[in-house]
Amino acid sequence: MKPMSKTDNLPSIVIVGRPNVGKSTLFNALTGQRRSIVGDEPGITRDRIYGAVEYRGRKFELIDTGGIIPNDAELIPSEILRQARVALKQARHIIFVIDGRTEITGTDRELASILRKLDKPIAVAVNKIDAPVRESLAHEFYSLGFEHLFPVSAEHKLGLGDLLGHVTQDIERTEPTEDSEDAPAQIPKKRIKVAIIGRPNVGKSTLLNALTGQQRAIVSPIAGTTRDAVDETVVEDNVEYHFVDTAGIRRKGKTTEMTEKLSVVMARRNIRMANVVLLIIDATEGIVGHDATVAGYAHEEGRALIICVNKWDAVENKDQKQFIENVRDEFKFLDYAPVTFLSAAKGHGVPQLLPLIRECFDSASRRATTGELNRFLETLKIEPPIKIYYITQASVRPPTFVLFTDKHGALHFSAERFIINRFREKFGFKGTPVVLKVKTKSTGRRGR
Repeated sequence: MKPMSKTDNLPSIVIVGRPNVGKSTLFNALTGQRRSIVGDEPGITRDRIYGAVEYRGRKFELIDTGGIIPNDAELIPSEILRQARVALKQARHIIFVIDGRTEITGTDRELASILRKLDKPIAVAVNKIDAPVRESLAHEFYSLGFEHLFPVSAEHKLGLGDLLGHVTQDIERTEPTEDSEDAPAQIPKKRIKVAIIGRPNVGKSTLLNALTGQQRAIVSPIAGTTRDAVDETVVEDNVEYHFVDTAGIRRKGKTTEMTEKLSVVMARRNIRMANVVLLIIDATEGIVGHDATVAGYAHEEGRALIICVNKWDAVENKDQKQFIENVRDEFKFLDYAPVTFLSAAKGHGVPQLLPLIRECFDSASRRATTGELNRFLETLKIEPPIKIYYITQASVRPPTFVLFTDKHGALHFSAERFIINRFREKFGFKGTPVVLKVKTKSTGRRGR
């Protein structure tokens, strides 16, 4: 089995079960990626998590759902159940995960009753069977009324082949066509990975839902609802935007639960993997100190960044100019980041985000030619005077330039800021950091 990039119209196989039976561990084992957070606390996965997998030429989409507790009145469990129903409705096959080290619970039986009514193919994965001596424990689970039962250990990757072979048997193998070599090459789409970051409860999941036009992420007034990174893809004008809704990043002192700490780690990982970052600020609360901390993660990674002021419809004094001034005062290191105002809940300002994301991505990806850099160098007059012999562009995302000078050590802050501002005037570089590196050009002769 091997992971694939997400592809539309793949048959879906959905993993379900009550909390803490090992669904996310199984998902990670089958996809070969650490996409779902795994831990000992129940209820870690809350949204639907997607992964595209190929097993023996059969391609399918694997969906990990949150732990289901039927008839639970609490908001989060009921939202998890709603999210799971969406996935189950489109499922080609269902993997019902049971904890093989415990007895069948009432929740297991209730969930089994719900699944039987769906009239879908169901395979029971009796998890945590990590030794042959334990396989005998799996047989009692036939009492749930399902014919196909597979003892597995997701953690140790045991028994997964039999399970995959069964759930994929009615999926057609993908075979290369005879005329595939003669077929015209498809123009690849531009792919932009976008991480949505911010403090808890500023509207990140609401924005993801608005961007994708569906209730893709769970939304609630409870801070910290999103723990996994939830992703979705939008295609517009031949550009594929891959959005990742990260967990709300809290201060280190506030992350006491193991899962919350893992969420922060994975959020920062998704920032590193992103091309563009959307920093969400709650307009009704204004800018708080922790917003700068969250923004700093993206800046340190050199990501292109857009500051999204959400819930603008709920602000009484709608003075955008003053708010932007406050943003610039608080985020002096983000002077390159455009500021946009929106209401994710009502959809105001959301359609303008896609072209702005593309513009920032293109800026971060721009490479200046040698001729452009030579002409640019001729216009630089720096105080205090520094002799710059030539400039080369080392990399993109972020645009990184190497300056060969007659001075040892780093540039003075004022000189560096001056040169970066001139770069922006000349080349744009909207929404992206610009990095300067200095090297001393050796002018002396080597000793004999």
